Amino acid sequence: MAIRELDDLDRRILHELQSEARHTSSSDIAADLDVSASTVRNRIQRLEDDGVLQGYHADVDYERAGYQLFTLIVCTAPIPTREELAEAAADVDGVVEVQEVMTGEGNVLVRAVGADGDDLTRIGEKLDELGLKVSDEDLVRNTHRSSYSGFEAIREE
Repeated sequence: MAIRELDDLDRRILHELQSEARHTSSSDIAADLDVSASTVRNRIQRLEDDGVLQGYHADVDYERAGYQLFTLIVCTAPIPTREELAEAAADVDGVVEVQEVMTGEGNVLVRAVGADGDDLTRIGEKLDELGLKVSDEDLVRNTHRSSYSGFEAIREE
C-alpha cells in the first residue's frame, strides 16, 4: 500500500536509480530533470524514509567471484507460516535472496550460492529442516534487469 502518491519527479528519480544507482549522482539526475541537486537529494531521502527505496544492492557475478553454482530453489511453505519461513530461509548460510510468491505451490523462491554440490545439498537440507518443501532446483546462468518503465514519466519536449 502506497504511503503517498508518487509524482513525476519521484518516478523519474526511481527510474534513474534502477537504471544505474552506483553511477548516477543527484547532480546527474538533477541536470537531466532540470531541478536542483538538493531537490533530488531531498526526494531520495523522503523515498527512503517512506520505505519506497529500501536499499542499494551490489550485482555480483558469483561465478567470477569463485562460486560456480548460483541456484534458484523453489519451495512450498504453508500459507500461514510463509513469511516466517521465508525470513528464516534468508538466514541460511549461502542464501542471498528469498522471495515470497502469491501461489499455493512454489510460494517461496530461494536464490543461493555455492562453491560445489555439497554446498547446495547443505542449503537444501537446512531449508527442509526449517519446514520448507523443496520442489525444484535450477542452476541460474544469467540474470538480466531493467528499470520499471512505469517510473519513467513522460518528458516535456
